[in-house]
Amino acid sequence: MSFETIDYAVENYVATITLNRPDRLNAFNGTMQHELLSVFDQIDADDDVRAVIVTGSGRGFCAGADLGSGGGTFDAEARGRDPEAVHRDGGGRVSLRIFQLTKPIIAAINGPAVGVGITMTLPMDIRLAADTARIGFVFAQRGIVPEACSSWFLPRLVGISQATRWCFSGRVFDAAEAERGGLVEMVPGDELLVRANNIASEIAIKGAPVSVALTRQMLWRGLTFDHPMMAHRADSRAIQALGQLNDAHEGVTSFLEKREPEWTLKPSQDTPDAFPFWDEPDFS
Repeated sequence: MSFETIDYAVENYVATITLNRPDRLNAFNGTMQHELLSVFDQIDADDDVRAVIVTGSGRGFCAGADLGSGGGTFDAEARGRDPEAVHRDGGGRVSLRIFQLTKPIIAAINGPAVGVGITMTLPMDIRLAADTARIGFVFAQRGIVPEACSSWFLPRLVGISQATRWCFSGRVFDAAEAERGGLVEMVPGDELLVRANNIASEIAIKGAPVSVALTRQMLWRGLTFDHPMMAHRADSRAIQALGQLNDAHEGVTSFLEKREPEWTLKPSQDTPDAFPFWDEPDFS
């Protein structure tokens, strides 16, 4: 597939998505939203992808929403939409799609990441940031509110006090503060993609793809559970189902034989349903 606002490549089971509007610091627009949704569908369907890296081209990661239309950027009526209808937030659609992804995903934040440029990374599993990166939940300074489901994700990642401190002021802060707050792991800029690829490669080779896909959903969906019994239901179903399949036999055998495992199961077709009780909410 060809894209206008992103680059996409797969090598050694690792997919790399590069936000590619460097003249706009990779600012998020409607085309980027739709292309990200499309590429995540492609990733889930491709069993040769076992881990994902998202980074930015040029000197920025993502400068947030493209403000090129001026003061009416967030005005539905000014943009020709029905002002009485409730329109879905584009960043939220991307975040929810990442939440549903079956592959581990790593943000490699190579430069400024503000607004949706940082909130889209919250449902990613690992956030690495170059030591020169700048981050900001700037919504209060734009007269709007945090989007991309960040009011759900951010407090779960860093705690409510840290989340409110960053969101109420809307100030931009450095990667060192983001690391102290538990949001990112700071990495020297020239080592950022090396570090991201090392992590992704370890996941791709060491982890059984179906096991990783199920584990990712167990961990993220578990944040919504109101009792550990719900986790026990999923654990029990997953272990019983996977224990009968080839990868469980291979995992034990390769360990005993002191060799690298050879995984054969495919997430797109072999992932058992461990969540028959999971009710996916609708937007209304």
